[in-house]
Amino acid sequence: MKTSPLPSTAPTIAFVSADTDDARSALARLTEIYGQRPPEDADVIVVLGGDGFMLQTLRETMGSGKRLYGMNRGTIGFLMNEYHEEDLYRRIEEAVPETIRPLEMHATDVNGDTVSALAINEVSLFRQSFQAAKIQIAIDGKVRVDELICDGVMVATPAGSTAYNLSAHGPILPLDAPLLALTPVSPFRPRRWRGALIPNRSTVEFTVLEPQKRPVNAVADNREVKSVITVRVHSSLNHTATLLFDASHPWEERIVAEQFRY
Repeated sequence: MKTSPLPSTAPTIAFVSADTDDARSALARLTEIYGQRPPEDADVIVVLGGDGFMLQTLRETMGSGKRLYGMNRGTIGFLMNEYHEEDLYRRIEEAVPETIRPLEMHATDVNGDTVSALAINEVSLFRQSFQAAKIQIAIDGKVRVDELICDGVMVATPAGSTAYNLSAHGPILPLDAPLLALTPVSPFRPRRWRGALIPNRSTVEFTVLEPQKRPVNAVADNREVKSVITVRVHSSLNHTATLLFDASHPWEERIVAEQFRY
């Protein structure tokens, strides 16, 4: 296959791939066509894989100023564009940028140790044993739920609202919505509470009730902290990343389409 000549304003590209046959094959083919630059020297990082690998790459490049353009060589690929080898420079040039702002989690465990981590999708709390968790929820210092008896609860970003949050029947949020989704997992009491939408400038604090009898783990995307007693979550003020989406299928359209799947 022939590709168009290198435009005078073309961005420099680094290709990175997941450790799968499809992704590695795409990496070999695209670097043959377009060349390869080290990620630290590139204007754009082209991510070959699925959503999981995109999240990993986002975490690794967070705050670097690098733009990420994904092409799906995985399964779901909600954060990815369709895989095509042709006209990559043009697709990147015309792509719609979206800013991702992660959550910061500060979790304190039963030993008094505090672990901080970033989450692009969500921060989740889960029961650790056969007994349901009991969790108090405060927003900006005001207790909103005295005692949530549940399997778990999460705070999800707009980027993460179509992931685990959606499977827990949480709302889908447009990427530019100034909101976070607060979503319970299998709530038992209060039985009618199905979660809330809160401003993304809010700080959510979870306090685990009866932590010895009903232990709870906290997870920021894939970073787990066991036996927590308090977890504080807020949008990061200092970390951002930029994702590029094809103009023909921007994130906004994906969000709308997802809400009409049945």
